[in-house]
Amino acid sequence: MELTSQTAALRSPCNFMACSFCSAPTGEAVPTSRQHEASVKPAERFWTSVRDQPVKLRLSESGPGSEMPLTVHQMFQETVDQYGDNPALCWKAAGQWQSMTFKEYMQQCRMAAKSFLQLGLERFHGVCILGFNSPEWFIADIGCILAGGLAVGIYTTNSPEACHYVADNCQANVLVVENHKQLLKILKVKDQLPHLKAIVQYKDELEQKMDNVYTVDFMKLGQDVPDRRLDAVIKSQSANECCTLIYTSGTTGNPKGVMLSHDNITWISNAAGSTINLRMAEESVVSYLPLSHVAAQVNDMWTCMRFAGTTSFAQPDALKGSLGETLREVRPTSFLGVPRVWEKMQETMKSIGAKSSFMRKRIADWAKAIGLQAMCPGGQSLIDTVPWGFMVANNLVFRKVRAALGLDRCRSCFTGAAPITKDTLEYFMSLYIPLFELYGMSESTGPHTVSWEQGHRIMSCGKVVNGGKTKLDKPDNDGNGEICFYGRHVFMGYLNMPDKTEDALDSDGWLHSGDLGKHDCDGFLFITGRIKELIITAGGENVAPVPIEDSVKEEVSIISNAMLVGDKRKFLSMFLTLKCVVDDSGDPTDELTPLAIEFCQQHGVTTTKVSDIIGNKEPAIYKAIQEGVDRVNTKATSNAQKIQKWKILPQDFSISGGELGPTMKLKRPVVAKMYQEEIEQFYS
Repeated sequence: MELTSQTAALRSPCNFMACSFCSAPTGEAVPTSRQHEASVKPAERFWTSVRDQPVKLRLSESGPGSEMPLTVHQMFQETVDQYGDNPALCWKAAGQWQSMTFKEYMQQCRMAAKSFLQLGLERFHGVCILGFNSPEWFIADIGCILAGGLAVGIYTTNSPEACHYVADNCQANVLVVENHKQLLKILKVKDQLPHLKAIVQYKDELEQKMDNVYTVDFMKLGQDVPDRRLDAVIKSQSANECCTLIYTSGTTGNPKGVMLSHDNITWISNAAGSTINLRMAEESVVSYLPLSHVAAQVNDMWTCMRFAGTTSFAQPDALKGSLGETLREVRPTSFLGVPRVWEKMQETMKSIGAKSSFMRKRIADWAKAIGLQAMCPGGQSLIDTVPWGFMVANNLVFRKVRAALGLDRCRSCFTGAAPITKDTLEYFMSLYIPLFELYGMSESTGPHTVSWEQGHRIMSCGKVVNGGKTKLDKPDNDGNGEICFYGRHVFMGYLNMPDKTEDALDSDGWLHSGDLGKHDCDGFLFITGRIKELIITAGGENVAPVPIEDSVKEEVSIISNAMLVGDKRKFLSMFLTLKCVVDDSGDPTDELTPLAIEFCQQHGVTTTKVSDIIGNKEPAIYKAIQEGVDRVNTKATSNAQKIQKWKILPQDFSISGGELGPTMKLKRPVVAKMYQEEIEQFYS
């Protein structure tokens, strides 16, 4: 499905079934007059921890970084004025794709904003949204901002207690939930939320009528709120005021509320999009990563709004198997995947390839060799002249693979939010699908450096976005220093946490990332470690764990996750997990994946279960792992960086288990606490 103006036949003002955001009339006129220049309120400092306090903007005198500050409404209205009839949002209902134009999108957001005002939403108070990606999520988020509130996403995997912390911290007036499952979490804690005025459930009927809990009637609540009241709120907003909170994962304590201003959002949407040469009214993305995470918000919601792109929503079970079907139907022009998504694709394709005939394998191997040749040495960029045989390989293999993945229209495949292995990067390069790495954090409103077709180095996170600046603080002899950010995408501060804000931002306004990195001679940034993750051995040697962990996973294909331990210890040890099948809930099972079974068979082992390998300490598998670890150790720069002991854990890491964050990033403190006894056994 190509989402262009030709989809008008499928487009309806709103075709949700029993949807609280889309059951009201859509005939409201959207005002076209607006401020062409956002007001910027006086401010003396680059940072604040107070919800209603503006900040000083990091404006450049000229060029990138000097653009006119805009509020979210202004950016949205400019797109509506120029591309109002273009499809903005697409979703599947009763098996058919439906779509909403930018004009209709704005109307829905305004109606939601009026309903929030009617419910008593106060300025700079939160509206928390708890649900899977959908038009309702976007409309609630933007409607909240237009009404002067703070839009706050909550991960669907959060416990009731974690939901309470976020809602209480942002003084939420309204909680928006997807369904009964999420509603139950809120009902458990609602009496502990003194600022809460209403709950809105946007899918399914309520199982029981309750006071101040709304469903299909929500959008009608604001129908008597006059346009002038909402317009007055919109007009009063300034680009240097807070409009969104992104809560960190809280692996080392309570989550921190990252305050993002209108200017943070509107500026990075333009800067990132222009850096990678996005095309107005031609872009199409699939939304499936958690919208509580800044990467998904900037990619799916804000950049698409700025460049009049189309966002198509995947099904809630996207990461359990349906994402592939959505990609093939939508055929996006760009696709953002966290490393685990690309690794799963790689595993699936390898598993399919293992079952191919001898001749098919030979052709595929030949084509992959051509694919790697078609990239400059080191994967620096796509070359102008292709090697002999490329056109044949492209027709026989590459085009078919891209079509099967739904990436045949995709100009850019991005990876970010966590480290990715060189093995995975090279695998996709061999299929002529280069993965472009992004790097940033919630505190930089998402991307700080980006890779793209004309700016790409394998294992590099690319170059700084147009108008941003990077410096390496206190570099060592090899050029490794702490990566610091500067630019209009740097956050306002942590809500109600002045001390932590001052720890993150220095007096000159530079954001200290806590990551270590270095630049090559062409200005490409390479991440070499994280200060908080550095293992300092008893002998005083600093060890970055990620490169060692990645090397083990590359050497031993049955390994799913690896975590190095050894802080303040005499030597390094490692926890390993095996690749296993996950169930419909995303939980790891005892069944090995087809690739893991193939690995076992190659070593003369017929088992199909993780527990069998661990229970029997299967000699052939344990020997193969030790040999892989030995190969990694031969590359170590010193004895202190060698792995001396390792242990296979009985279960793979997962989000539900708590070992992984929502973007599959390893939570080291959580794993260390869970397996504290095993760590002590390494060193007893």
